[in-house]
Amino acid sequence: MQKRSPLAALLASVLVTLTGAQACAVAPAEHDRRAAPAAPRAAESGITSVVAISLDGLNPTALTRLGRGRTPYLHDLMDAGASTLNARTEHELTITLPNHTGMVTGRRIQASTGGHGVTWNDDRRRPATVQAAAGGPVESVFTSVHESGGSTALFASKTKFSLWKRSWPASLDLTRIRLDNTVLTRSVVRDVRREDRALRFVHLSLPDNVGHERGFMSRAYLEAVEEVDGLVGEIVDSVESDPTRAGSTAIIVTSDHGGRGASHSDARSIENYRIAFVVAGPGVDAGADLYDLNDDYKNPGNRRTTYDQRRQPVRNGDVANLALDLLGLPAVPGSEHNFLQDLDVSATE
Repeated sequence: MQKRSPLAALLASVLVTLTGAQACAVAPAEHDRRAAPAAPRAAESGITSVVAISLDGLNPTALTRLGRGRTPYLHDLMDAGASTLNARTEHELTITLPNHTGMVTGRRIQASTGGHGVTWNDDRRRPATVQAAAGGPVESVFTSVHESGGSTALFASKTKFSLWKRSWPASLDLTRIRLDNTVLTRSVVRDVRREDRALRFVHLSLPDNVGHERGFMSRAYLEAVEEVDGLVGEIVDSVESDPTRAGSTAIIVTSDHGGRGASHSDARSIENYRIAFVVAGPGVDAGADLYDLNDDYKNPGNRRTTYDQRRQPVRNGDVANLALDLLGLPAVPGSEHNFLQDLDVSATE
């Protein structure tokens, strides 16, 4: 039986629009990343909560191949919001922990050029924190939300994410690490229904787990993507279950990398560096292409791209400052990706 979500119809009924920054993007060296923009804005859309979901190892080609029939929830989110299946990972590496740390810090990877410095992808305790890896202070979306008085939570399905709890211990109000994606999703659903939080970051590892075991884009992998679509649906349904919550919550979905065959470690391969990026919620244009909405971002085609280009592609590293922008908060101090908070999700911004 085909799964269906009423998200598109529900979000289409919300008639408020976001007010975003209008400045053009500039190359990293052309602006000061030491401090956030001066004045926070009120989130005119009424958004008070963001759920950011990373689907580890999701090759966007899987969504095209499976279609709406087998991935209805992700397709509903694309229909209800703004999206692209041609976003980019960080330039340096296409592996899990470095890219996820970029998502929450808004930084590139390489520490010597202002990045967060997390180049490893395991549970090592040295360096013990992101700050130690970077060689100096590193703030995150968690610290920005917490300092504004909002509550935060991390739900992850790999133990290596304990790095974040060590790095920002006072800014994560809840940390749940469960290897079983179904069990983890149930924790997210309970939390959504019971707690008022400004930010939840959810990491689901199922596509990556099966990709490594059976091959990325294999039949087993595609079945895993279908299954994780259902888990996303459970989270979406928990948001939808209360009209007030649905009218004040934005959902962001992206990935740390793609993959094909046995691995995703070659950062030069388009199958690894090409990812999906979806945002849905109050004030987000339904069915919009993110590149059509953003003249100051450039669709990279098949190119890998670098950080030196003036017009950047949409990146997974845009998550932190997009989430803060949706909440009406300034960018993460010291960040680079979407620092000007000019990634628009509506043509009226």
